[in-house]
Order: sequence, then C-alpha cells, then structure tokens
Amino acid sequence: MTIAIVKTNPNTKSRVTFADYLTYFDGSDTKYELVDGELVAMSLATGKHGGITKFLVRDLDGEIERTGLPWIALQGIVGVRCPRGIGLDTVRIPDVVVMQRDDWQALQEREAVIDFNLSAPLLVIEVISPSTKNIDYRAKRTEYAARDIPEYWSIDPLEAKVSVLINSDGWYDVTEFVDSGLLISPTFPELQLTAQIILKGA
Repeated sequence: MTIAIVKTNPNTKSRVTFADYLTYFDGSDTKYELVDGELVAMSLATGKHGGITKFLVRDLDGEIERTGLPWIALQGIVGVRCPRGIGLDTVRIPDVVVMQRDDWQALQEREAVIDFNLSAPLLVIEVISPSTKNIDYRAKRTEYAARDIPEYWSIDPLEAKVSVLINSDGWYDVTEFVDSGLLISPTFPELQLTAQIILKGA
C-alpha cells in the first residue's frame, strides 16, 4: 500500500503517543499507522492488491474452518503494536492478520489494535507495492520479528514471488516461492497454495 508521512505540526518535532493514536481522528476516512511516534497515512490500494488480500482472507478462513482452529483471518482492519526505538511507539496495519479468535473478541469494544497485553498474531501478510518495498522488506521485517510474530508473508507482485518468513530466535528465516511450487507454512501445514495462485488473486 502507498504511504505518505503526515506532519502533525511542521514547526515542531512533537510525537504522537500510543494513547493519542488510539483516539486520533482528523475528520476523514484516512487510516494511519504510527511509526516511531509519527502518523503515516495509508492511501487506497490498487485493485490487484485488494484482490490478493481478499482471496487470502477467504482461503485462510476456509482452512481455519476446515481444521477447526480457534483463529480468524482479517483484511486490513487490525493494527499490531510493535516495539521499535526507545520510548517511541509503532503500530502497523498489515494487509492480512491471522489471530486468536478470543483476542479478536476482546477487541470488540475497543480500538482494534493488538497491544502487548494480547497474544501476537499467528501470521501477518503484506502485499508489496513500489512505494513500500523497502518498508515491507526491511522495517516491518524487523518490527514483526521484535513483536514475536511467528510467521510473516511478503507477497511481491513486482517480482512475482511470495516470501515466507519464519521467526527463529527473534529473527526471520526466509524461503521464497515462485510459480507453481507449494508454499510451506508452519502455521497452515496443509494449505494448498502456490505463488502463482496467490498472485492471481480473486
């Protein structure tokens, strides 16, 4: 997704706290991430981007239902609070989040952000665009690993590949999938997905 940094006050270096972020509203429908205490606006995704995320949520929810797991897959509506910097907050909004259903229920009457008092998501997925390539491959990789998220997928339509990152001792080991090779996912070991199918989307 495309992002643009929003300066809350160009004449100061004031930062937005996590508590302020939870209640922030600028009168528009714009969604914001919080990155090192700074608001970052998220623009509308492309149709291809939306098709891929919609397909993944539908497919993952089908697998969750088939296996009877107490999880839920959600598309772009849940924030994940990540440790980053010293005393500065970061909240990312992944394209897809797979989380415990009980934790999702706990968010029904509050802001939909997975704080440190809830379990880390089981899986987060980002669909890469030209403007977010470095962020998705570098910054988010570090942040999600620090949050102890066990599995992270980077879907890259630009290079026609899917990277599955598995958390090992606080860092991710990466396996790249292209064409018709079946994805290997510890979270969903019986999932029958290929990079080709995912990149085609819904």
